[in-house]
Amino acid sequence: MNSRPVAIGARLKQYPSIQTLGFKPNFQDYSAQDQKLILNAKKIYYPTAFYADLFNAMGKETFPNFHTYKFAQDKIKQTAIFTMLGIPHPKTKIFYGKKQKQTILNSFDFPFIAKKARGSSKGHDVYLVQNKQDLSNYLKNKGPAYIQKYLPIDRDMRIIIIGKKIRLAYWRIASKDNFKTNLSQGGTIRFAPLPQKALDLALMTALKCKWDDVGIDIIEQNNQFYVLEGNIKYGTKGFQKSGINYKGMLANLIVEGKI
Repeated sequence: MNSRPVAIGARLKQYPSIQTLGFKPNFQDYSAQDQKLILNAKKIYYPTAFYADLFNAMGKETFPNFHTYKFAQDKIKQTAIFTMLGIPHPKTKIFYGKKQKQTILNSFDFPFIAKKARGSSKGHDVYLVQNKQDLSNYLKNKGPAYIQKYLPIDRDMRIIIIGKKIRLAYWRIASKDNFKTNLSQGGTIRFAPLPQKALDLALMTALKCKWDDVGIDIIEQNNQFYVLEGNIKYGTKGFQKSGINYKGMLANLIVEGKI
């Protein structure tokens, strides 16, 4: 009888304590033995977005869970659930179609933030719109216009929750003359104590949204804390810089039954 945790995604394939089967979109391509392992396992680790839906329909547990996958790189859904749950979030509105987009300036004053609503990460497709020309350039992009109030900051907080616990938290400092704090955009990591209110807000957000593997970005403005977004596909440079073996930590948490 197999006693090792079963995973589909290849994230922990180098760890023999985890039985990684790999992603095969045709279920019949798995061997009869592997099919049995998948169907009999109480929980499947890293099911991929494809199988997370299917396992959820079957009532099978996964890590990350179904809800975590459903919100990945979807700023529209995230903004909607933040609003519904009363989670503090900068003023944000989504404009669909040409007619709605023509009314953006009725709701926002320059400068404001404009983002690609779905599918972007690492600070890509995020714009500081300072005038009508900037707005015109942004609106050349297809899809809904995701417009957010600009809160001037030079840093934000990245708080990573795995399971139901904070595993790492740090500041991200923007580089000079750049409003983005993303490490891929020149931001730097600083390990200094974060306000307890920010840590509490991040954990509350993850628990309320039922995200169990997420990096929550929080900013502070005039003593108020706001959740910018939940990053389901967060980077791991913070773990590396802090001296934590990220994949080894995950493997241990899985084997110990903590996630």
